[in-house]
Amino acid sequence: MVACYHGFGSVVALLSRCPFLDVNQQDKEGDTALMLAAQAGHVPLVSLLLNYYPGLDLERRDQRGLTALMKAAMRDRSECVAALLMAGAWGLDRGLPDSSCNRMGLCADLTAVDPVRGKTALEWAVLTDSFDTVQRIRKLLRRPRIEQLSQQYQPEWPALPGLVAQAQAQGAPSLLERLQATLSLPFAQPPQDGGVLDHLVTITTSLASPFLTTACHTLCPDCPPTLGTRSKSVPELLGTAPPPPPAPQPPQVVPGSRVLIPYQSRQGMLSVCPQWLQPRDSSTPRPQAPKIHLSKASSPPRQFKLEFRPRETQKLALPIWRYQELRLERRRQEEEARWAQNQGKMG
Repeated sequence: MVACYHGFGSVVALLSRCPFLDVNQQDKEGDTALMLAAQAGHVPLVSLLLNYYPGLDLERRDQRGLTALMKAAMRDRSECVAALLMAGAWGLDRGLPDSSCNRMGLCADLTAVDPVRGKTALEWAVLTDSFDTVQRIRKLLRRPRIEQLSQQYQPEWPALPGLVAQAQAQGAPSLLERLQATLSLPFAQPPQDGGVLDHLVTITTSLASPFLTTACHTLCPDCPPTLGTRSKSVPELLGTAPPPPPAPQPPQVVPGSRVLIPYQSRQGMLSVCPQWLQPRDSSTPRPQAPKIHLSKASSPPRQFKLEFRPRETQKLALPIWRYQELRLERRRQEEEARWAQNQGKMG
């Protein structure tokens, strides 16, 4: 939890190899390691937790009933929200286990609501003015499936034949159209969905791109990340995930052999406790709790010495400390030595 809160990526990557680590452990406020990393905005750590920690619970809630997705949306951590929503990805990175192109694991539930106010992560983002998160969630809802991260993706632009046919049917532009296109002021416009810039980004991020071909090794190319679907983590796909602990089984008695079974009372381990601490039903009488008497040891009598002072000195005066007595004694000795020296000179 401390490593995820402070952003210690190497520590989190090292702890992923520990088979005795409970990644869903909660603190006194109900926060898990994923919640702390998501609300702090550590995108590589969120991706690392989703990829390499099998058994990660994305729907674990804190004391207020908020999930990691809701806490990231309230803090306007749009990248963490995207990583939580599109967590089910396809590859195993070689050398960079926390890169953004390697997202494998579970997927957060966007329709989950908190029990107090009944709001989803998108509604919490709108309520807390997290505009980047709202825009990112709406984009993911428009395109909930990443088609280019699969082997069946075709790199051809679907809108290209239609645009070519439309340009051939129009013919040469007239003089007025050329003059209007020359004198008009171009304004910057955002890239449209399905346009040429969108297609260029899709091609460069597909499985056939040189970067992904040389940097990553595909584990499940037929299951691209999709919004609302769940997939396995990297250790589970590689078969290196630690097996779950076996359930305790009762001892089996082999016929023909004697097995010494210790006596177990009806209350089990509670029989070791005192009788007044054990649970009881309404039929049994209530035992008497032992009474503890606290007594203080008697102190020895103090001997007081009465001192009678003269009548004129029975007034309040400041105490004289030891260092003051030594100082007065030293001054008196110096005065006596000075007086003796003066007497010698006079004689």
